[in-house]
Amino acid sequence: MEEDEKLESIREKKRRQLMKKAAETQEKEESTLSRPIEVTDASFKGIIQNNSLVVVDCWAPWCAPCQIVAPVVEELARDYAGRILFGKLNVDENIEVAMQYQIMGIPTLLVFKDGKLIDRVVGAMPREMLERKITPYL
Repeated sequence: MEEDEKLESIREKKRRQLMKKAAETQEKEESTLSRPIEVTDASFKGIIQNNSLVVVDCWAPWCAPCQIVAPVVEELARDYAGRILFGKLNVDENIEVAMQYQIMGIPTLLVFKDGKLIDRVVGAMPREMLERKITPYL
C-alpha cells in the first residue's frame, strides 16, 4: 500500500513537470511568432514556402527610415500573430536575397503568399497605410 502511494506521488510529480514544460514550450512558440523572425539568405526560401502569408522587412542598421518602420512591423507581427508571419532581412548581411528581388531602396517590405511574391512596399509609412496594403491578402 505504501509503495502504491509513493508510486502515485512520483507519477503526479512527473505529470506536473511535463505540464509545466509543455506550457513553457507553448509560451515560447507563441512569443516567437508574435515578433518578426530573423530571415537570412539560407533560411529565406524555407520561410516563404512553409508559411502561407509572409511579410519580409528588408532593412539595414544604418537606415533611418528602417528604424522608423521597425516598431510598426513589431506591432503588426504581434497583432497578426498566427495569420501573418513577419520577418526581417538585413540586406547588408544577406546580399543574395537583396539581389534576387532587386532591392534598390530600403525599407522594402516583400509580401509573399504561398511562396510567391505578390506585393512590394517601398519606403517608410504609418501603420494604417502599411496595414491597408498587407491585410487584403489575408
